[in-house]
Amino acid sequence: MGYNAAMDDIPNVLACDVGNSAVRFAHVKGETVGPPRRFRVGELGGLGAALGELWTQIPAPKRLVAASVNPAALKALEAAAAEALGQEVLLIGRDLPLPIETRLPDPESIGVDRLCAAVAAYDRLGQACVVADFGTAITIDCVGADGVFLGGAILPGLGMSADSLHDHTAQLPRVEPARPGWVFGRSTREAIVGGIIAAARGALRELAEAYATELGRWPLVILTGGDAALVCEHPGDSELVQAVVPDLVLRGVAMAYYGTLVR
Repeated sequence: MGYNAAMDDIPNVLACDVGNSAVRFAHVKGETVGPPRRFRVGELGGLGAALGELWTQIPAPKRLVAASVNPAALKALEAAAAEALGQEVLLIGRDLPLPIETRLPDPESIGVDRLCAAVAAYDRLGQACVVADFGTAITIDCVGADGVFLGGAILPGLGMSADSLHDHTAQLPRVEPARPGWVFGRSTREAIVGGIIAAARGALRELAEAYATELGRWPLVILTGGDAALVCEHPGDSELVQAVVPDLVLRGVAMAYYGTLVR
């Protein structure tokens, strides 16, 4: 991770990922990530108590660090942290520098969660990689062999795709994304579920192949996000995906803070 202190000297981080649909947080120390907690956006009433409970369990030295793509939910997190912990939130991109080098014209406009996932994936793999986050939106990004974030693609998440079909048609039902156990959808529901999963898998393969062509070599592929397991249940059996790491963004949030300790 670039932080060479003894394990006992590594600061503890209460890492927060403020997303479009949820706020997730966990205790991170070095490579160890504790069980994450999750609060849905719009249901943040108990956030302060949960943060305070975890904060009291974390030994000093410790810092509260966040990546956010949701300004309203970030305000709720900051208010909860101030009231329950008496702590200010160190925000990546505002109080801390972005955690990974990019070759982009406007890196500050990129979702910080994408950059955190990318730095954590490269730290784990140590080579060119594709980082796909299957959350509210799907992001499929690429990191070069030198650890530089090259950019990527954004497309609707599984739930958003399913909702769009219902909202913009007369008779298609609203369905919950699931892992299809069939090839031929024998009902409208099965056809929608199978279609949105196939679209996500197809986008991942298409973009990974395009990135490989640009790189001149095949990159490793790592997945994260709440719907990653629906897209690839068994990464060890996949010809495309090497790993599914649910806490990838939280790892990257902590790395953004650790990176400031060695600058």
